[in-house]
Amino acid sequence: MSEPARNLRAVREKIAEAARAAGREPREVALVAVSKTFAPEHIRPVIEAGQRVFGENRVQEARAKWPALKEAFPDIELHLIGPLQSNKAREAVALFDVIETVDREKIAAALAAEMARQDRRPRLYVQVNTGLEEQKAGIDPRQAAAFVERCRTVHGLAIEGLMCIPPVDENPGPHFALLEKLAREAGVEKLSMGMSADYETAIRFGATAVRVGSAIFGSRG
Repeated sequence: MSEPARNLRAVREKIAEAARAAGREPREVALVAVSKTFAPEHIRPVIEAGQRVFGENRVQEARAKWPALKEAFPDIELHLIGPLQSNKAREAVALFDVIETVDREKIAAALAAEMARQDRRPRLYVQVNTGLEEQKAGIDPRQAAAFVERCRTVHGLAIEGLMCIPPVDENPGPHFALLEKLAREAGVEKLSMGMSADYETAIRFGATAVRVGSAIFGSRG
């Protein structure tokens, strides 16, 4: 068994333990294996170990490596978890099964147009900037519920959940709690939150998907 495959098994065990400790079923928490910066030869052993849900940060990078992998493994589910520019909406709709980073009107409008044009409808999440960090993507949490509603009523988009990336130097718990509260206010059920360093905490706060990269693939060069 390869090291990434062993790491994958360990992460899955920790997810199951964290879910049970929170009084939840392990199957309620999806694992998104974050494969950004890793080449197909590093990703394939993780696929062969049974992982089917992956996350990428950049449309261009994903386009270079995932079409061939998805052809070989048709049941792959690919998530965009990095910022999306409106000029990349066409490629994003064609390539990704889930887009987790809807965060402004221009993106919502571009995605709605492309989804109609391509007759392809990836599932959508709204990214919330829970730490109000200027350098980070995501909508202001005070505007999140209203933005979800505009996505639905103005753009005709079905928003499935919310996503956040807490500030690296802060306790993530309050940010996860805020996202859970906002999800209830917005009437969405899915919560994509938690990464390699804090996914067990995120599960305690209700995460339905955790995005884990380095704990599976190792450190990035």
